[in-house]
Amino acid sequence: IIGINQISSNVPSDFNLKQNYPNPFNPVTKIKYDILKSGIVKMSVYDLSGKVVRVLFNEHLSPGTYETSFDGSGFSSGVYFYKLDATGRDGNNFVMTKRMVLLK
Repeated sequence: IIGINQISSNVPSDFNLKQNYPNPFNPVTKIKYDILKSGIVKMSVYDLSGKVVRVLFNEHLSPGTYETSFDGSGFSSGVYFYKLDATGRDGNNFVMTKRMVLLK
């Protein structure tokens, strides 16, 4: 089970996806992100071929700073990408992708 922890309810100045920590990781890493506007937020993990290997969450979030974890126990070592896709109430989208390395 993946949890979403709200770190702060202060409204950030912009959407932002931060680099996971630690990176490289084995087997768990944390990912922080800022949500500027209420809306549907989705975070997915992709392998090098671009295939979705896990959707961490896809739900409505309020503005604030959040943190979620990714457990790579069931995955092989390698490079993965995580993508944040947020849609605000105004319909504007924010999409950002970062790279992470799983070392076993």
